[in-house]
Amino acid sequence: NFSQVTEFILLGLSDTRELQVLFLTFFFLAYAMILLGNLLIIVTVRTDPKLSSPMYFLLCNLSFIDICCTSVTSPRMLVDLLSQRKAIAFEDCIAQLFFLHFIGASEMFLLTVMAYDRYTAICKPLHYTTIMSRRVCWVLVSACWAGGFLHSIVQTLLTIQLPFCGPNKIDSYFCDVPSVIRLACTDIYVTEWLMASNSGLISLVCFLVLVTSYTFILVTIRIRFTEGHWKALSTCASHVMVVTLFFVPCIFIYLRPFSTSPSDKHICMLYTVFSPVMNPLIYTLRNNEVKASIWRLWKRCKV
Repeated sequence: NFSQVTEFILLGLSDTRELQVLFLTFFFLAYAMILLGNLLIIVTVRTDPKLSSPMYFLLCNLSFIDICCTSVTSPRMLVDLLSQRKAIAFEDCIAQLFFLHFIGASEMFLLTVMAYDRYTAICKPLHYTTIMSRRVCWVLVSACWAGGFLHSIVQTLLTIQLPFCGPNKIDSYFCDVPSVIRLACTDIYVTEWLMASNSGLISLVCFLVLVTSYTFILVTIRIRFTEGHWKALSTCASHVMVVTLFFVPCIFIYLRPFSTSPSDKHICMLYTVFSPVMNPLIYTLRNNEVKASIWRLWKRCKV
């Protein structure tokens, strides 16, 4: 594409050495929590036959996606916080951009599927086992990954066809579409709107589907309220917390022209770091079945 730029310089979150040390400590602990927490969920669900329902199957996949998503950005960011010159090769930058959108879009679709699972379990309990069979769950999860791949391919192809021949400093701690295409030495108006309509609309549509699902769930719970529905309401409330933390920043970043804003890189931390941290905390501390399974797993390991 006639690009002369062979590497990009990531400006990171701060130039102050003291803040860099603070960020390094915080993000290292956050990354460790994400890995350990989500791995614990995966091992617990895979080893306990009592957690064989579609909800826990989807939760296990969400934990795997969270590990992948944060591993795209966090290790590189931790290394850069220790380095004076935060350079990333052009090919590595494009690869990071591709996997970030691949896994991020897959997570959006999976969260939507999880909302549909809760809607089916609460609003159509008699048909739940038929609608959400194991085969259907595998098909839905595969569709999530396929949708994420198609989305990412579009974003990546629109990016690599741009010429980069001048500035190479990215005001962020990772390579993403908005920050990278601003450096192209050509008119990006059409490309900008194509990308915004792609990423932004996916985020918005998935969020609206989620809101609609939970609206139906709340109406159903209000009509026939029982102790079991109170438990379902608690589960959905925690799910809404994760959804809000993940989708609102994505909609803000992608559903608009890609203007330069120093605050964007801090907003991105919500869905690249904080959301993966919150998932294992919410789904374990607020779920008695998972906590009981973890305790049984712990006792088996001690023996």
